Amino acid sequence: MTSVMPIQPKPPAPTPEQAREALTRLGKSKAALILEQPFFATLLVNLPMVRDDTVKTMATDGETFFYNVHFVLEQTMDELKFVLCHEVGHCMFQHMFRRGERDMRRWNQAGDYIINDLLVKEAIGKIPKGGLHDPQLVASGGGTSEGVYDLLPEQNGGGGGDHGDPMDECRDAPGDPAQREQAEQEMKVRVAQAAQAAKMMGKLSAGVQRLVDAALKPKVSWADVMRRFWTVRARSETSWARPKRRWLGDDLYLPSLAGEKLGVMVMFIDCSGSIGQKELDLFAAEVKALHQDCAPSVLHVVYFDSDVCHHDMFLPDDTVFLKPHGGGGTRFSPCIEWLYDHDIDPAAAVFLTDLCCSDFGPAPHFPVLWVSTDPGTAPWGEVVIMSDRL
Repeated sequence: MTSVMPIQPKPPAPTPEQAREALTRLGKSKAALILEQPFFATLLVNLPMVRDDTVKTMATDGETFFYNVHFVLEQTMDELKFVLCHEVGHCMFQHMFRRGERDMRRWNQAGDYIINDLLVKEAIGKIPKGGLHDPQLVASGGGTSEGVYDLLPEQNGGGGGDHGDPMDECRDAPGDPAQREQAEQEMKVRVAQAAQAAKMMGKLSAGVQRLVDAALKPKVSWADVMRRFWTVRARSETSWARPKRRWLGDDLYLPSLAGEKLGVMVMFIDCSGSIGQKELDLFAAEVKALHQDCAPSVLHVVYFDSDVCHHDMFLPDDTVFLKPHGGGGTRFSPCIEWLYDHDIDPAAAVFLTDLCCSDFGPAPHFPVLWVSTDPGTAPWGEVVIMSDRL
């Protein structure tokens, strides 16, 4: 016998009195936020409020604020203030521009965890019952929506497992790519203006200021930077098997390009003990993907602390694995010296480190990328911090 799931009855349409009461409650909540949380209130007044009975709770696409009358009436005033600031949080962190190909429900869950963690820490209103809140998950995800998304389990096609429903709907920004890009830039301007207004009133906390600065700062994924660093150094190989047809009429037989090929690459892995397993796992996954996609002629993986501890070499058809060796102090100069001593002349080299060392040695003749787990600088080479967006 096949069981049939009962059909949930559709809630009745709000009465005119309920609709007016919902608007009144929303207005009172916004007025309270103007005095208590001017940063969130300033952004909120730029979102036209539109009633939408198809929305279960609330929703935003960065241009409009949608609300369900029944949901508004079910919340206390403190809960309403929390939810209104929650919608602003999606705008502040520009979640409607960043989803990409990710599953929408799971992306909403990740964004909710990030926003709710901020609002609870700032003691803004009261989180409604069922709101997604897990400080440990946020910390494990590096405090980023992308990081939390990757930690959420996949279920039913990637929908975020049993973590519960998001508090609202964060919809993708409307329009074509050009319109979305313009809307994203306008959002950044509104966030900066709201932060300035709240700061002048003396009501911009250090925590919100830090997150605003992070949201406005141009964000670059360390993995994207490393991929670009690798691929731009692929060299074009020539082949006589496929001549350039445009010269055949002149009896000239010239070689044609046979594709892009990456030369010898070196990965230096800092094993001094200050690099965590999480960072090593992230880096290992990215290196494996790059090895498969770019197929360097030779990939050298060199583990070091105050000296070179171990060396692995991988050819294009090999399976890449990273197994740390070491645990002492940190010095960078022995790494470059080790390459010279072993007559290895790479097209480029990448260091995974925390940059907590001053022993860099002289700059080598090949390009170097420093992927650092902590903010820092290097006297030569390009530096990218291993962190993503909020």
